[in-house]
Amino acid sequence: MNKVENDITSYDDYIEQKYGPVGAPKRDAFERGFEEFYLGVLIKEERLKQGLTQEQLAEKIGTTKSYISKVENDVNEIRLSTLRKIIEGLGGHVQVTFNF
Repeated sequence: MNKVENDITSYDDYIEQKYGPVGAPKRDAFERGFEEFYLGVLIKEERLKQGLTQEQLAEKIGTTKSYISKVENDVNEIRLSTLRKIIEGLGGHVQVTFNF
């Protein structure tokens, strides 16, 4: 009988094996990419929750449907001012924190 549980790797162990330890350049790049992806997911979820189309949100904040689509689908570059417009257009507010 095989012991399958011995072959199970935790998420943290998998990420460390694939991208290196916390602080490694490859790991940092992965984590930044994930944060950008997750931001797009959060925006899309809130837009859908409010029953807005991409076009409606775009009109509300003065941008294009294609730009909203890019933000929701992991655009890598978004200006803080544009992010603020999107979040405020959805009824939220942006709070920025820096950790050094």
